[in-house]
Amino acid sequence: MTADLSLLTFSTQAAMLLLLAGMGLALGRLAIGPTAADRVIAMDLLSLLVVAFLVTLSIHTGEISYLDVAIAYACIAFLGTIALARFIQRVAHGTATRPKGNDHD
Repeated sequence: MTADLSLLTFSTQAAMLLLLAGMGLALGRLAIGPTAADRVIAMDLLSLLVVAFLVTLSIHTGEISYLDVAIAYACIAFLGTIALARFIQRVAHGTATRPKGNDHD
């Protein structure tokens, strides 16, 4: 029984360390770019890694509430990625408009 628990503890800790390393690399790509599409993909990857980290943390601690947070975060991150992708598409096609009421430029 303790061998199973120690293996689970070791596995979840190793997974969390690898996920943190992946988050660091994704943050590096987010900072470097060089294009907006690279940054959107890096942000999406970072969101995926955060969700995976929360799930792993839930397994490690036995707290089920982390899973609720992971699901909510995944939904919000998905909507954010879609919004950024649509914005980049509009800018690329020149259909992005400036907000009205800003005539003093």
